[in-house]
Amino acid sequence: MPEFDASMLLSGRYHEMLLAGVWLSIQLLAVSLVLALPLATCIALLRLAPFRVLRGLGFTYVETIRNIPLLAHMLFWYFGAPEMLPEAAKQWLYAGNTEAICAVIALTLYTAAYMAEDIRSGIRAISFVQTEAARALGFSFLATMRLVILPQAMRVITPPLISQTLNLWKNTSIATVIGVAELMYQAGQVESASFRSFESFAFATSAYLSLSLLITALAAWFQHRYPPRAL
Repeated sequence: MPEFDASMLLSGRYHEMLLAGVWLSIQLLAVSLVLALPLATCIALLRLAPFRVLRGLGFTYVETIRNIPLLAHMLFWYFGAPEMLPEAAKQWLYAGNTEAICAVIALTLYTAAYMAEDIRSGIRAISFVQTEAARALGFSFLATMRLVILPQAMRVITPPLISQTLNLWKNTSIATVIGVAELMYQAGQVESASFRSFESFAFATSAYLSLSLLITALAAWFQHRYPPRAL
């Protein structure tokens, strides 16, 4: 029976490859989250807008994105979308880190669709009386949302947004299908070079689990520190 070789995980070239994969996965998480939050807020506001056309745009975005698998998003943005660009833009894209850029686009759009529904639910949890009072004071729809509703809704929507962050962290592993050198990709490279499958994927599993538990602990702390209250 082969023995577990922890030395390859603690030092050497394989250790550096796996750590580089962890770092890139965290970067994908951070960049996609920063981009997805404002996009999700805009989509949620579209879905609550007083105009039917804007509500239709928000509804179309959410339902279209959510009903297509993330894998299909990844493949479309990497293989399909660049072919629609002008030749100069295509050359510029291929000269850079194309895989990571396409992965961020896919993760951002996909995550924003789910976050938008959480934000919309949080906004609707605020008493409509407050919206009426703000509009009676002369606030526009956007001013009412920005100054009155959204600050209160943050208490409601933060726990589900943290859960979506957890999903985003796990979804970064899908980027391996387009060659992004994130954690799962590097674990596969180490396994192919060393033939140590258990050690390679045990490291990847532990890394995903560790950060997932950290995000879960953050959600639990927030709920304890800021318990829900009637609004």
